Amino acid sequence: MFSETTRAITVSVRPEYLEDQSDPEENRYVWAYHVRIENRGEQTVQLLTRYWRITDAFGRTQEVRGPGVVGEQPVLEPGDSFEYTSGTPLNTPSGFMGGAYQMETGTGEQFDVAIPDFSLDRPQENCRLH
Repeated sequence: MFSETTRAITVSVRPEYLEDQSDPEENRYVWAYHVRIENRGEQTVQLLTRYWRITDAFGRTQEVRGPGVVGEQPVLEPGDSFEYTSGTPLNTPSGFMGGAYQMETGTGEQFDVAIPDFSLDRPQENCRLH
């Protein structure tokens, strides 16, 4: 589990290699990532946008930006959490991801919350730090 807290918003990510959706002979490796966003602060916040930076083992980087997550822009009251699962393919058996969510408070203040960098490593590979 990888976690990071920004302004009392904690983002935790657990990646999982999906062997049944991967095809190493075709250089296709697929991971799911399970995300939990917790509001440990005193203000209500809404997740507006997401930004992901996905890097493969050769250092090739892809950026993904868009509204919300999995079609939602969840509102988190103090003490609330939101969980979702998504996925990503790579052309290499390892890589890493990270990024940020843009949040907005009830007063209209917007700020970025860090998504921790996390490794995507096929279990059969020798793990290495990215």
